[in-house]
Amino acid sequence: MITPKNIFRHELIGLPVKVAHSTHEGLIGIEGKVVDETKSTIRIETDSTEKIIPKGVATFHFYLPDGSIVEVEGKIIIARPEDRIKKKFRKFW
Repeated sequence: MITPKNIFRHELIGLPVKVAHSTHEGLIGIEGKVVDETKSTIRIETDSTEKIIPKGVATFHFYLPDGSIVEVEGKIIIARPEDRIKKKFRKFW
C-alpha cells in the first residue's frame, strides 16, 4: 500500500497530481493524473490535453488513495522509475 513514507519507492503512474510550485510560472496549478514518467519528466493528463512537466523545476502534490496529500520536490525523484524503486532515500520530511 502506498503511504506518504514510501511514496518514493512506488509507481507514480495513475496517481492524481498537482504542480504546487515551479520556477516556471506557467506550470503552477497544472493538475490531473500521471500517465507516464521518465527519468526527468512526468506526463500529466489534464481535462483537455497531456502536459509534460520537468521534475527538476517543480514541486508536486500527489493525492494518495487514502485521501492524504504528499508534497514531493521533483529534484528528489529524478531517476528512472525502475531505478528509483531500488534507491535508498534519506528522510525528507
